[in-house]
Amino acid sequence: MADISRYPFVRHLRGNPIAYVSQLRDGAVVREGVGLAFWFRPLKAVLSEVPVDDRELPLLFHARTADFQDLAVQAAITYRIVDPATAARRIDFSLDPESGQWHGSPLDQVAGLLADTAQQHGLATLASLDLTTALARGVAPVRDALADGLTSDERLTETGVGIVGVRVMALRPEPDVEKALQTPTRERVQQDADRATYERRALAVERERAIGENELQTQIELATREEALVTQRGLNDRRKAEEMAAASQIAAQAEATRSRTLAEASADATRATGMAEAEAQRAKLEAYAGTPEGVLLALAVQELAANLPRIENLVLTPDLIAPVLTRLGLGKDAA
Repeated sequence: MADISRYPFVRHLRGNPIAYVSQLRDGAVVREGVGLAFWFRPLKAVLSEVPVDDRELPLLFHARTADFQDLAVQAAITYRIVDPATAARRIDFSLDPESGQWHGSPLDQVAGLLADTAQQHGLATLASLDLTTALARGVAPVRDALADGLTSDERLTETGVGIVGVRVMALRPEPDVEKALQTPTRERVQQDADRATYERRALAVERERAIGENELQTQIELATREEALVTQRGLNDRRKAEEMAAASQIAAQAEATRSRTLAEASADATRATGMAEAEAQRAKLEAYAGTPEGVLLALAVQELAANLPRIENLVLTPDLIAPVLTRLGLGKDAA
């Protein structure tokens, strides 16, 4: 709003850079423009102030689709008064020269005009679409219809209102209808989730089965290798026993051969010794064959004496010596 300062008999108006201000006196325009500041007499001046900045108008209205379903439309319109002089002539933007306030509610009037026009085009667009198509195609058809309708509306053009942009944020059906429409998708999503869960479980079971088979195959392979190891160990032990038996047999045969050889050598030696002793005995006997009996007896006594143990004391009695001497004497006589 304009800032009006009060002085005796006159007033001072200071505008702002986003408001168009016009002053009329006796039906004629005295001054007009944006960002004006001037003195005026309140009894003769007619003041108008038109905002020329961008303004936002939120909309929420209900429409009926081709299949008689209620649909809530949430939108927003950005507009600007592009011809403030025309707007000031079509809509009451007059100011109270004392307070600087509008006499009426011009922006509400502009908002009502925009809202009615937008709803008209929105209703016409949604009435040609069924609910499923409207929701499936989204907000684009409704947004385009509102933008085209508001831009080409002659009343808005003649009022000096320009459309900067139109946005449609949401198209919402009634809660129970929306829930019913979401049910198939939810069921399909749930089925996909269940299918994914089942597939994951099946894959897990398949992997567990594969792991179990691998473990079983590993155990079978280990058992087979263990069996082969036991068999090989048995063969090795048997071969070792056979080798040890063969070695023992060879050692026994060698020992027997050695013993036999030693025995034969010992027998040959004994035989040779016996033969030598026999030959010596025979030679000795042949040597003793012509020897007198007394000499032989003396030799026998000598041999006996050589083989007798040590005698510390020897007692010879006449009974022992007499026969010996007698025989010795007989021997001499015979000689």
